[in-house]
Amino acid sequence: MRTLGAAATATDRPRAARVWLRFAVLAVVVVVAATLLLTWNIPLDPGQRGYWLAVDLRVTTVATVAVVACCQAVATVLFQTATGNRILTPSIMGFDALYVVMQTALVFFFGGAALAATDGLAKVALQSLLMVGFATLLYGWLFAGKRGNLHIMLLIGIVLGVGFSSLSTVMQRLLTPSDFDLLSARLFGNLSNSNPEYLPWAAGIVAIVSAVVWRRRRRLDVLSLGRDVSTNLGISYKREVTVLLILVAVLISVSTTLVGPMTFFGFIVATLSYQLAGSSRHAVILPFAALLGMATLLGGYFVLRHVFYAAGMLTVIIEFVGGLFFIVYLLRKGAL
Repeated sequence: MRTLGAAATATDRPRAARVWLRFAVLAVVVVVAATLLLTWNIPLDPGQRGYWLAVDLRVTTVATVAVVACCQAVATVLFQTATGNRILTPSIMGFDALYVVMQTALVFFFGGAALAATDGLAKVALQSLLMVGFATLLYGWLFAGKRGNLHIMLLIGIVLGVGFSSLSTVMQRLLTPSDFDLLSARLFGNLSNSNPEYLPWAAGIVAIVSAVVWRRRRRLDVLSLGRDVSTNLGISYKREVTVLLILVAVLISVSTTLVGPMTFFGFIVATLSYQLAGSSRHAVILPFAALLGMATLLGGYFVLRHVFYAAGMLTVIIEFVGGLFFIVYLLRKGAL
């Protein structure tokens, strides 16, 4: 027995060293990308006051990118843990479609000027509360009864998402061209639209949710084993899944209200994290996914902004590449 234990320990050491090395590489990439975004191509000397004013303006964008990356990465990992499926993403529950229908209804009933007139922390907070409230009512209703079933909940989420999308399409077809242009600018994720007024509350919410998730990381490891095993090990499956899905709704609502919908980014980050982290334990995969998400968004934003001068195209490229990645992943799974 001692020989087997010593052999297992000797095998685990190189694996742990590789994981820590990958963590270190991601951390270096995040720091370098953030530093370049803050200081690159400023036509002033560091000793001048204008230099630091320019850096201060860029801090908002860098902080927004970090918050959104954490939200999308962590929310997708948690959602896949709750559903027991690494193909599904939170967008399947209709969160993105709900955001679109709220924005479209605002323009449809009050005109395009209402988007600018209602901008502010109150509107963002209301949008987030509506999205979280929708998720809480849906999960509570579907899980409350004896026939509560995760698969039924996912099916209803898909149907509601399709319904919201159809309703949005009908209203958009009735808009004037000018109002439609104003609305379209809000319906595509854009990291450049960040507002420093929103960051304190967004970062605070993400920090609180992250702390709650970290305290429950061992329960999440048990939950990922499936409903029957979790129940046999003393976990209240319905309660844990409901709490987990509400936390996912909070993270997605924060990300969506900050920069708009991002359907496939979380899927890319979560899938690559499981491949690169070398572990499915949430104590490893959650921080790894958050770092990978920040490294991807910060690096991509820097390249597109300062090399190709097309920073606004980042989310479009991510969604395009993410869609292709999703299709390839499905085809490979189906071939196995």
